[in-house]
Amino acid sequence: MPFTNRRAALDARSTPAPIAIAGFRQIYSTSRVEAALDDLPPGANESLKGTYEKMLKAGGDRFSVKPGTMPDFDALADELPNFREVLDDMRRQLALCLETADPVELTPVLLLGEPGIGKTHFARRVSQLLGTGYGFVSMSSLTAGWVLSGASSQWRNSRAGKVFDTLVHGDYANPVMVVDEIDKASTDGQYDPLGALYSLL
Repeated sequence: MPFTNRRAALDARSTPAPIAIAGFRQIYSTSRVEAALDDLPPGANESLKGTYEKMLKAGGDRFSVKPGTMPDFDALADELPNFREVLDDMRRQLALCLETADPVELTPVLLLGEPGIGKTHFARRVSQLLGTGYGFVSMSSLTAGWVLSGASSQWRNSRAGKVFDTLVHGDYANPVMVVDEIDKASTDGQYDPLGALYSLL
């Protein structure tokens, strides 16, 4: 890369993203959670009880953000040229969003490419550009779909999933969620980790 282009890329990375407009959005009703907690029978799943208590402590409202103006997609495309086409599509979606009062909600994106081209880094930079949160799930280490989406409370050892944890324990109602290395997910037919994506997407 010529020095001038490298300098421009570094300058672009140091340029702060536009200030995001932040409102609050309810991701769950605390009154309904409290009612569900009160309705738990004696000897109920302790993990579920603990989850309800954490939800009540955290509250049901999260920041729902979108940039106040169109972010500098060109600078990010110069920094990460492998993703210029994806960024152009995001720019078009965000242009529609900026004309309404709706928060940022981009359609799911499937990134294909060889290891090391920066797919995970790209997703993190997009979250920074949009001024929202970031959640990460590595599919290569998952052995069952419930790790991603959560398991039914009927199971004794049930737990909430990664998506739930990102929303409840995070600050944002519309974070960027990264499902990494989806091609390396286990192919166990009994506990298919990809099955959870049908409902989440």
